[in-house]
Amino acid sequence: MPNLNVPKPNLYLSMKALKFFILTICFSGLLNAQSIREQLEEIAVIDQKVMMPMRDGIRLATDIYRPKTNQKVPIIFSRTPYNFNSWGDGEERTRTYERAFEAVKRGYAYVVQNERGRYFSEGEWDILGVPLTDGYDAFSWMKDQAWSNGKIGTLGCSSTAEWQMAVAALDHPSHAAMVPQGFGAGIGTVGDYYEQGNWYRGGAFQMLFASWLYGVEHDKFKPRIPQGATQEDLIRISRFYDLAPENPEVDDMLAAMSHLPVQDMLVNMGGKREIFDKMIRRKPNDPAWFEGGLYHDDMEIKKPGFWFVSWYDVSVSPNIALFNHLRNNSDPEVADNQYLVIAPTLHCGYTRATENTIVGERSVGDARLNYDELVYGWFDHWLKNDGESDFLDDLPRIQYYLMGKNEWKTAETWPPKEASMTSFYLDSDGNANSLFGDGKLTLSPPAEPNQDNYTYDPNNPVYSYGGNVCCTGNAIENGARDQREMETRSDILVYTSDPLTEGIEVSGFIEMSLFVSSDVKDTDFTVKIIDVYPDGTAYNLDETIQRARYREGYDKEVFMEEGEVYQIDLTPLSTSNYFEKGHRIRIEVASSNFPRFMRNLNTGGNNYDETEGIVAHNTIHHSAEYPSQIKLPIVGKLKIEDR
Repeated sequence: MPNLNVPKPNLYLSMKALKFFILTICFSGLLNAQSIREQLEEIAVIDQKVMMPMRDGIRLATDIYRPKTNQKVPIIFSRTPYNFNSWGDGEERTRTYERAFEAVKRGYAYVVQNERGRYFSEGEWDILGVPLTDGYDAFSWMKDQAWSNGKIGTLGCSSTAEWQMAVAALDHPSHAAMVPQGFGAGIGTVGDYYEQGNWYRGGAFQMLFASWLYGVEHDKFKPRIPQGATQEDLIRISRFYDLAPENPEVDDMLAAMSHLPVQDMLVNMGGKREIFDKMIRRKPNDPAWFEGGLYHDDMEIKKPGFWFVSWYDVSVSPNIALFNHLRNNSDPEVADNQYLVIAPTLHCGYTRATENTIVGERSVGDARLNYDELVYGWFDHWLKNDGESDFLDDLPRIQYYLMGKNEWKTAETWPPKEASMTSFYLDSDGNANSLFGDGKLTLSPPAEPNQDNYTYDPNNPVYSYGGNVCCTGNAIENGARDQREMETRSDILVYTSDPLTEGIEVSGFIEMSLFVSSDVKDTDFTVKIIDVYPDGTAYNLDETIQRARYREGYDKEVFMEEGEVYQIDLTPLSTSNYFEKGHRIRIEVASSNFPRFMRNLNTGGNNYDETEGIVAHNTIHHSAEYPSQIKLPIVGKLKIEDR
């Protein structure tokens, strides 16, 4: 019998306690803001809302934090499309203060600037990069300041990194070094990748841009600061207006991304459409991609670079390919001054690694690295010591994290010189559909020809679960996640090796060739590589896609004919993973990975302006004649149990 004498809570006291808790949290945040600002004020001259002039008269909003000293100092410069205003919704924000404090206490001026058209900066914004002259003009302005020693280093992650490469190709004498992190690889051919600032992968639109643009794009009718506003005016009003758009949160981004036609997706969300409208219509080889201020593949980067990449980031493979491109194609002195760190984290998540770093659902161990020591050691070398110090003597060319073994390793090249490509062939008795099928990976081509058939319905796509993604709101749970539930679908082909008798390291680019046929003119083929644990847990490592119409190159569209078999070479994957003894290697093959990638409606049409798709009946062939296979960069000796 229930106890009816339990005392009732005192609602008045509970509300008082709640108010006290809220006030404590708010007061703590206020003290933190005051504390970091006060600490910064003790050591820094703070000069906010400086309107830096460009050659065409446009002024860019700039905050400057520099040491209180009579000595000339080097500059760490961060130019960004994101909001760094010190106030928002009536509350003081501390992130910029914290970054400035770290730089100033080490003897640097920290300068952060909004790209043209963003927040307090004048002009119009372009997602593909504002004029290159803006970067050059900013360097010239900073160099000429009385407090500057004329040495400038650039720093930033994601969109705050992507502008650095093209500006580095201009070879401004004051631009001494750069640190791009989580960057897009620019425009054009970079290694085995054909890039449009991450817009496409394998010819398929990466839908993160729909979600990202919904959140960040400024409407052409946005409020603007009147021309001629003084610095005093701007500082005063910046306490009340941060000029950031406040879009209503999309409760179900997956449903929003499912809207057809794709070209109306942002309108359906209630978002702004000018940039998206223009971009969604561009094919991969449209000359307009080359009109923006991003790095183009015919530019020669001429500055030392310290590159930071993440295994579970959207652009990890093109990132590494760009590093290799510089190492292989630059002037020898420039090539020798490129260094790389590859962390096992999500997009721009380097410093969030902990003693037990969880990426999605998988623990990758203690993935911490002293990033401040590395970054400031790099800048000290180039901005304070003119490249004359012993910092590079102890800096590995490449530092990469080997997941599974959960340790940092070093290499002189990527892939590591010890890696050798080993082929695993797809095989089955004709029923590789789902986890419960008979698909297998073997070290020899199939003895008997066979094929696996599956149906791809764009109205019921394979949904993205985990993966190397960013910026998709609540549409995708990113990182490493157990794929077994996904693998119950019959439109996913599952191929698994026998258990390993010894652990192996797989580090490098992973190549994938499929021999396919279909009853539609065009469709997509997707691949995931997976580490399968002895208990069956199946963690995804990387994923890729290829649109069939672009199998012969992105400068033309070649459609399929029913009954014909075609070789599809997918854009390579990348990872560094230790498959322990008893683990198995698995790949999944499907025709959708939505909403990581836009669905192919299978019609051979534009996709972006279509509202109806057709069902594709797709086939993967595997035989001596059609050796569908995956090539893994294996470090060490491979040993697999015989079945």
